[in-house]
Amino acid sequence: MKSFLKKMIPASFIKAVRVITHDFGLKLVSLACKSKVLSNLYYGFGNSFTQEHQAVLKGRKAYHDSLKDIGNTCALLRRNTHRLEKGLIMRPRRSVFAEGFIQETVNCYNNVITSKELDQSEKKWASDVLDEYFKIVGSTSVTDRARSKYEQSRKKVIDDFEPTSLIPAIDSTFKPYRYDQLPDPEVSVDELEKLFIKRRSVRWYQDKRVPKDLIQHAANLASLAPSACNRQPYRFVFCNDKDKAVAIAKCAGGTTGFAENLPSIIAVVGDLSAYPYERDRHLIYVDGALGSMQLMLALETLGLSSCSINWPEVDASERRIRKIIDLKDYERVVMLLAVGYADTEGSVPFSQKKMNKLILEDVSQ
Repeated sequence: MKSFLKKMIPASFIKAVRVITHDFGLKLVSLACKSKVLSNLYYGFGNSFTQEHQAVLKGRKAYHDSLKDIGNTCALLRRNTHRLEKGLIMRPRRSVFAEGFIQETVNCYNNVITSKELDQSEKKWASDVLDEYFKIVGSTSVTDRARSKYEQSRKKVIDDFEPTSLIPAIDSTFKPYRYDQLPDPEVSVDELEKLFIKRRSVRWYQDKRVPKDLIQHAANLASLAPSACNRQPYRFVFCNDKDKAVAIAKCAGGTTGFAENLPSIIAVVGDLSAYPYERDRHLIYVDGALGSMQLMLALETLGLSSCSINWPEVDASERRIRKIIDLKDYERVVMLLAVGYADTEGSVPFSQKKMNKLILEDVSQ
């Protein structure tokens, strides 16, 4: 029907209607942006944020469900363990701290610690930090009550953890350590600059399979990127099947002309079930982007090139990619990353970058 109408209606008329619609839309935007009420009305009659609204609500429900149905990670335990660590490293450290959330933390610990699904490293981290907290925290009615329950919960834990970590474990414990105990990297700023320059957005690749073990290595290194309260609300979904990788790439905009060349692809997927409140809904994009940049740099050191592919908010694209990869209702695609061995004869865009005053503003004075 649409193609039939295009043939019947003059192109000049279609163009004129589009211009009128565009101009009317701009006037409506100018009016709606003048107040919060009008802004809410403007978006209330549209569907620009429909998918996000539902995903945020689904995430809130999944967050609370996850406190009862324990999986391999627990967002609340991770967040509060990190909050305790921040209290432990304060200078000067208060004799009593974390009274506002320690009971919640201990209750959560009691619920999850005996779970067979919960990751071993997460169990050890929470146990070691709580051990340290109750070793040094002062006595109050709140901390004493929490300590009593923790001691009962701790007895249920058999210290036969088989944890994995790239971070230094002083005395084999997963707890705060001094900065001078970190390894000194043998990387100069000049070498780092070379790595940053070498990491370009590559769109032309060799017809060569990408080893999964290299992707796993890079993903583990990317996990060292910072994230809000160490919740790490994202995962990397790797596809090494060329046909499927091409189909995933075509779900995004901006891949016309080179999608068929991609040997593999990674979908960076944000997890809104890590948060109980709407206020944190954007953290999946911040944390996902931090992890993605570290992932791309790690891939480069392993001989693999990459290209970040923008993921705009388009319902049709969302529906297409969900037919290819299994995503939860509360998961959102942050971006796609093409991965492979670069075709050395392929070209890359110059992409002049903003420098100096264009990128840094000094407000010291």
